[in-house]
Amino acid sequence: MKKLNIRRFRYDGRQTFSPDVPTRTDPLYTDEADRDEQLARLAERIDQAQNRMHAHGQYGLLVVFQAMDAAGKDSSIRRVFRGVNPSRFKIAPFKKPAEEDMKHDFLWRFWQELPERGYIGVFNRSYYEEVLAMRVHPERLREGYIPANLLPKSDTDLWKQRFADIVHFEDYLFRNGFPIVKLYLHVSKEEQGQRLIARLKDPEKQWKFSENDLEERQFWPDYERAYADTINATATRNNPWYVIPSDDRLNQQIIIGHIVADLLENLPTEFPQETAKEAAVLIRKIEKQDAGN
Repeated sequence: MKKLNIRRFRYDGRQTFSPDVPTRTDPLYTDEADRDEQLARLAERIDQAQNRMHAHGQYGLLVVFQAMDAAGKDSSIRRVFRGVNPSRFKIAPFKKPAEEDMKHDFLWRFWQELPERGYIGVFNRSYYEEVLAMRVHPERLREGYIPANLLPKSDTDLWKQRFADIVHFEDYLFRNGFPIVKLYLHVSKEEQGQRLIARLKDPEKQWKFSENDLEERQFWPDYERAYADTINATATRNNPWYVIPSDDRLNQQIIIGHIVADLLENLPTEFPQETAKEAAVLIRKIEKQDAGN
């Protein structure tokens, strides 16, 4: 498989992300069959690297998916991680916070779903909604229980505080052996519109559409600004963002597969090694057990 330079999609604080970044890139496949073959090879790489990580037992991986609706989060998760052992894989989708969530700090519900060592955890949306949806709809903050005297005087200061909280949270996870792959699926409004129309024309997918999807499209420029500010404020060398051109779903999945496979393979993990002498002793014990049956 041809090596893909994933650094072209990486933002680690040394460059600025702008919504003007293209939502398409040159195809990495010749047709769907080629795409499927590439994804199968990537799935095998991810599975092998995850097996090694699990056996090593010191690292875990968190993959964060953020995007506007219909950008391809669900389909990419299904295709990229289809080869992972399900007993070592955890996915957590996040919707609007419930009443119980609002009674805790804004990161509380995400702590509950973090993967353990040896596991891959996927967040379908994440704690970043607290500086994206909340920023676009600041009235939702009043639904919470944060003491008024602790809220900053300006919304700008509030978002800066939360950006800092998130960076500290991610640094803490990284220092404890949990690197994070942060993926922003960058789709154009025009492409999203075509996908929403296709969804409405498909009887098996109509249920996925709600009036709220239509209402949220009115805030597209606000979300673009919120995403740009969020990515630029929280992209670090240890926990960078990857902005995935997502108008082409097939390309999108291949790029994500390369990013996850490369990160897993670059972790300093290895299979525990038994010495030849210890292995010989264990073999004799097994043979002795079987001889007694």
